[in-house]
Amino acid sequence: MAHDDVHPVSLQCGDCPIRHRAVCARCETDEIEQLEEIKYYRSFEAGQTVIWAGDKMDFVASVVTGIATLTQTLEDGRTQMVGLLLPSDFVGRPGRESAAYNVTATTDILMCCFRRKPFEEMMERTPHIAQRLLQMTLDELDAAREWMLLLGRKTAREKIASLLSIVARRDASIKLRSATGRMTFDLPLTREAMADYLGLTLETVSRQISALKRDGVIELEGKRHVTVPDMDRLMLEAGDDSDGGFLI
Repeated sequence: MAHDDVHPVSLQCGDCPIRHRAVCARCETDEIEQLEEIKYYRSFEAGQTVIWAGDKMDFVASVVTGIATLTQTLEDGRTQMVGLLLPSDFVGRPGRESAAYNVTATTDILMCCFRRKPFEEMMERTPHIAQRLLQMTLDELDAAREWMLLLGRKTAREKIASLLSIVARRDASIKLRSATGRMTFDLPLTREAMADYLGLTLETVSRQISALKRDGVIELEGKRHVTVPDMDRLMLEAGDDSDGGFLI
């Protein structure tokens, strides 16, 4: 595991930006207090490996800020990305001692971690955590199926539009806003990272982003600050209807 910073002073749960979406979303006050006793924070710099596939994993965690990737390395050394971890997504599997995938920080990330054994014990006596984790797991299954579609069948333009819509909708969800109409958000990925994740060249990504901008689907301020004048139109460009898509 890469060197990371462990934060002895934690955020207050009431001030946590992902409180309403994380695994603790349904917890009552006394349950939050129990989680407080087993939680700690870790930060990783962009490019650092959080954990390697097959490594023993003695914690589970929620992404508080930043983005990470899930990848799997093939026998010949090639790496395949199998998903993104966005704020509020859960890392690790209760009941499983080793990591199934490589987890790598794409941007600087902050993670709210729980020691795995105490978390598993708390799950058994706290239905709110088990229920929320089941709901998140089903959402993750939907996300995985959409990711397969995005990588396998969509055009380059649809792939870019899909990725933009994923980030836009998650940003809206974290901010408790409806993902409709005009939306503005900061894209936390470089164009190089987008190319890697979508199986495209850097030139293709730049060309498609320029085309979406020229056609009025998005507006750009610099390379990262994105405005979507009409979310429905972006969803159509992504090949999804306005109430479909993943990572809702």
